[in-house]
Amino acid sequence: MLKTPKDFSYDKLVDSLSRLDYKIATNDVIVYRLFTNNGFKLINLASEANAVFRNDIDVIVESNDSIKMPLLGRVKVAGLTIKEAEKLLQEKYAEFYVEPFVSLRVTNRRVIVFPGNGGVAKVLPLANNNTSVMEALAGAGGILEDGKAYKVKLIRNNPDPTQKPLVYLMDLSQIDGILAGQSIVQAGDIIYVEPRYRPLATFTKEVAPVLTLLTAFLILYSYSKR
Repeated sequence: MLKTPKDFSYDKLVDSLSRLDYKIATNDVIVYRLFTNNGFKLINLASEANAVFRNDIDVIVESNDSIKMPLLGRVKVAGLTIKEAEKLLQEKYAEFYVEPFVSLRVTNRRVIVFPGNGGVAKVLPLANNNTSVMEALAGAGGILEDGKAYKVKLIRNNPDPTQKPLVYLMDLSQIDGILAGQSIVQAGDIIYVEPRYRPLATFTKEVAPVLTLLTAFLILYSYSKR
């Protein structure tokens, strides 16, 4: 699964990946708060019909990369960092409020982690905005005994949907790999630790049920001859 050929050309793992802030993606759920007077007064986001005060509200990033905001309509935010999206919305709300202040938080960010055995893959929610590869692996329980720590792949959707995904190779078996392990994960990333191939263990696992059945048959056969 997710194997690459021996001559596969991996994408270049650059230092900037460790400084890359999380970027908003399609299907992200964003909770936002809107203040006026540079954060002094919280805006009521609820409709007046139900007379219920709401200090936050959630929106979904649609397939056209936009969210639907009160007064503003749809605003394109996919591909922006949290800080960039907050600044954009503040500029747009300045038409309606004095010194608007916007606070955003993505609540459903997640990555898929294969820690070295396909049977224990995990979909891992990201609690922090800037979660690193190392933190994601730790959250999934770490690299398993059967996993190759020197062959960890970070698979990321290409910004150009017509192109193949970006695949970065990391060696986390040595202390020098710390820098690579600090790369910030994005929504939808796949962290794949290549498992070790153990032919003897695999053979034993596959043959054991057959041997058990054959042994049971021979025992029953020997009893029937008595």
